[in-house]
Amino acid sequence: MDRVLVVCLLVALAGCSGLAGDPEPTGPAVESGDAATVTEVVDGDTIKVRYEDGTTDTVRLLGIDTPEVRGSNDPSEFEGVPDTEAGRTCLRLAGEEASDALRDRIAGGRVGVVVDGTADRRDRYGRLLAYVELEGTDLNHWLVAEGHTRVYDTTFDRSAAYYEAESTAREERVGVWTCRTPETDEREDAGLTVAEMQADAPGNDHENVNGEYVVFENAGNDTLAIGNWTVSDETGTTYTFPGGDQLAPDERVRLFTGEGEDGPGERYWGQDRAVWNNGGDTVFVRDDGRLVLSWAY
Repeated sequence: MDRVLVVCLLVALAGCSGLAGDPEPTGPAVESGDAATVTEVVDGDTIKVRYEDGTTDTVRLLGIDTPEVRGSNDPSEFEGVPDTEAGRTCLRLAGEEASDALRDRIAGGRVGVVVDGTADRRDRYGRLLAYVELEGTDLNHWLVAEGHTRVYDTTFDRSAAYYEAESTAREERVGVWTCRTPETDEREDAGLTVAEMQADAPGNDHENVNGEYVVFENAGNDTLAIGNWTVSDETGTTYTFPGGDQLAPDERVRLFTGEGEDGPGERYWGQDRAVWNNGGDTVFVRDDGRLVLSWAY
């Protein structure tokens, strides 16, 4: 009986030895360059794919980190972005733009999944860490160059090219890097300000849509060509000024939320419901993606 007991104890201990540490993340065996079909774009740096043999995988684009669209963002991770509510809101919107950009580029398409010779194969969640290539273009690098993401501080073979692309995007203030100064009311070379804001229309906001408006003023010394500039709130609802619109120094334009006929000093968004949040919101104005004005109330 003693011998049987010892054997049982050894078997039990052998079975428990596997509990000493977490199992290594696993997934389908992937050869570098495997072709796959994109089944879902989760966000700006994560996709789901199906390989030719029918197996599926979640791919975390290696070497990049786009702003979160569901969770919170830490502005300190993005060089120059202030740790303010406006900074965090700007990052969230930039994350949505990154997701849309990637979705427009590859959703439903066939891509190449390329693993790195230096980086880990999978992250702690079991997601494959890889470059995603489309018709010879490294989409991870493309997102960096377009300003949709920062370079993730880790070791991987293509990091030098990624950091160079990030530096250029940051200098050109495109994509996420337009968030570098959202705590200010205006860009130095713009002069555009919010002169008046009526977010809470008299009565029911949704029944008095044109009782809600924002007034912009050119506080600079030069005429501003605001044609095709966009105005948006924190949810991303967007208005675009008609091409050719200009604001002379000290000139104002009132943007009504509802429908109406544009005239001197007046523009109409065409919404059938209120846009601006009575409890607080942020007015974002962009010129071809570059942040011109961020004004919170």
